[in-house]
Amino acid sequence: MQRDSGELPEPAAAGGRDARAMAQRDGGGRGLSWGLPRLLLWLALCGLWRGGEAGTLPARGAALPFGAGSPAACSPRCQHGGLCLGNGTCLCSKGYEGERCQHATCYPKCKNGGECLRPGKCRCSPGYGGRYCHKVSCEGGCQNGGECISVNGVVKCLCASGWTGSRCQEAICPQGCRNNGACVAPGICSCPAGWVGGACHLAVCKLPCQHGGKCIAPNVCRCRLPYSGLQCTKKRKE
Repeated sequence: MQRDSGELPEPAAAGGRDARAMAQRDGGGRGLSWGLPRLLLWLALCGLWRGGEAGTLPARGAALPFGAGSPAACSPRCQHGGLCLGNGTCLCSKGYEGERCQHATCYPKCKNGGECLRPGKCRCSPGYGGRYCHKVSCEGGCQNGGECISVNGVVKCLCASGWTGSRCQEAICPQGCRNNGACVAPGICSCPAGWVGGACHLAVCKLPCQHGGKCIAPNVCRCRLPYSGLQCTKKRKE
């Protein structure tokens, strides 16, 4: 009885003759139970060798066999370079998941309602930023020392003392700014010409009011009797 060397025969174009010869050689003393698995393995290697020699190796996304039987078929096809296995499931490329590898994965996951567009790239919801949407972002930013915060899912600026507005852009003057004055900093008014004071409440008369007269508007004196005139210098005759 011829001893088995344990080596597989090289693939040949006439696969049938080689298969029959191999079966006869192995079947003499060991039986079909030993020769059939080796025969199937040899045929599989022969097929892969021929495919590689012809330049027809399967590309990514193609159907691959899963054990013995018909070629795999995935419908719909595996996306993003996934491989179709013989049991009809997809083996996904790194960075994708899902039944058909249709979903990109981001790690860490996108936070605050963000969406993973492609591996490692998140599209953030309004009000959030950062690589994984983990940072609160107020449109236009918060001015004058304000801090961007999220309260119950609502993003807004938390303003420093003395400031208000959606971006903390407005100063607060508790005393108010009169006569068209503008509050430019906490408690500080910018007054128009002819007015002064913390609240722009004091008029300025370039020529001072005389005899107890009072400047009530820019360059306007309110005189006490019996005086009149621009500076309250004219005395009425009795």
